Amino acid sequence: MSKPIEIIIAGGGTAGWMAANLLIKKWADKNVNISLVESPDIGIIGVGEGSTPTLKRFFEIIEVAERDWMPACNATYKVGIEFAGWSPESGVESYRHPFISQTDVFTQRAFEVNCRTRRHGLDTHTAPEDFLINGALAQQNLGPLTPNNFPFRIEYGYHFDSGLLGEFLKDIAKQRGVNHLSKNVAEVTQHPDGSIQSLICSDGTVINGDFFIDCTGFKSLLLQQTLKVPFQSYKDCLFNDSAVVVQTPQKQEINNETKATAMSNGWCWNIPLQNRVGNGYVFSAQHITPDAAELEFRQHLGLSDDMSCRHLKMNVGQVQQHWNKNCLAIGLSQGFMEPLEATALHLVQICIEMFVIKFEEGQFSNQYQAQFNKFAKDRFDGVRDYIVAHYKLNTRTDSEYWQQNRDNTQLSNSLMRLLDVWFKRGDMSEEIRRQDISEHWDPISWHCLLSGYGAYPPIAPNQPGKGCLYKEQNVAQFIQGCALNFQSHQHNLNELAQPDE
Repeated sequence: MSKPIEIIIAGGGTAGWMAANLLIKKWADKNVNISLVESPDIGIIGVGEGSTPTLKRFFEIIEVAERDWMPACNATYKVGIEFAGWSPESGVESYRHPFISQTDVFTQRAFEVNCRTRRHGLDTHTAPEDFLINGALAQQNLGPLTPNNFPFRIEYGYHFDSGLLGEFLKDIAKQRGVNHLSKNVAEVTQHPDGSIQSLICSDGTVINGDFFIDCTGFKSLLLQQTLKVPFQSYKDCLFNDSAVVVQTPQKQEINNETKATAMSNGWCWNIPLQNRVGNGYVFSAQHITPDAAELEFRQHLGLSDDMSCRHLKMNVGQVQQHWNKNCLAIGLSQGFMEPLEATALHLVQICIEMFVIKFEEGQFSNQYQAQFNKFAKDRFDGVRDYIVAHYKLNTRTDSEYWQQNRDNTQLSNSLMRLLDVWFKRGDMSEEIRRQDISEHWDPISWHCLLSGYGAYPPIAPNQPGKGCLYKEQNVAQFIQGCALNFQSHQHNLNELAQPDE
């Protein structure tokens, strides 16, 4: 039998242990050994976190039930994000971007047609949450779980304690055969060709490997520090580089969505867990000092003086090569995206999944490294464009920060073309298909964003009195009828604590 392939993951946390779980699940029957080395001295920043529905698929892949992991991580269900105060001049106080589910296939066309006719000046109804099932669940604070006789799949994400999730995934991975080493890496050695040879720990232990996965966070010990792969910053189009965070007690009713509220020089997240609420103000230190941001944050939350906040720095962008030589960077070591759309774990997961496919297709070699790197770069750039659009389209007038975001011309060709098609009343769905970018954000998501911001011309003076498909197809009755199948969010959370029948 040939010598096993030794894969070494450097760094734990949520990213490292997600990678470990996916690899051990996919390659448990292969001649592959997986080890993870993490420092016992690095703490977890537990501010609460949100996910996209991709995380639901992750747990399905590794075969872990919600009732097994959610209570252990104080997790709650998430049906979407509410954006408040981003476009006040358009008359839109807030809008929701619900996660897209199977039932939405019946109302998507009505929504997109109404958006297009509204761009021609017709007075049609275009609030995203009124066309999509998760929008109805958010408005009524219903849980996303369906009865057995409901024939459609509902997509949803989660809110969770990131520190607890990392610990939970660590236990699962160790039970399934991942070798865990609690050690501090002091040095990285390289082969003559520059590839990584081993990790030397502070206690003298030498950890040799065939392939290394860098999950060492922003310091990117392996990919950026050792292999010298450059970092591509997004600071020219995403200004935010700092955050101030605090945890507050949970109120009586737990919400089923993340809330992103625009502030003077950034935005504030509200992430409801079962036991507390995670709060953070993401801001640009070029536009407001950390002290001033904290003061505004405290006033926004009504914090007492005895509650202390923590300050974080963010390095927004991505590495030029996510996979270089015999090293793959995952998580913060490969890049970080402004957390507005909660895409951090989504990017971790899809990159690991694609790496598994390409590494195995290439007989555990670098044969498809270039294909993987294009995939990862495109996904990061696609997320960037969608987030940049939130800032570009704002209509706030209360600070230079918002004005500079609105005036920013550092946009990708893809985003400029999308905005051009929208404002010239073209077919957005066709343009997204033409660019082949629906894997990043599909047409309905772009319609949610642009319509949610009220990015429309004035309503024409003469109206035909018809042409609003929301009314003509009685979308409200369909959506509300579907919503009758759902119980309260709190009921769904209570069910998690019940034993299996």
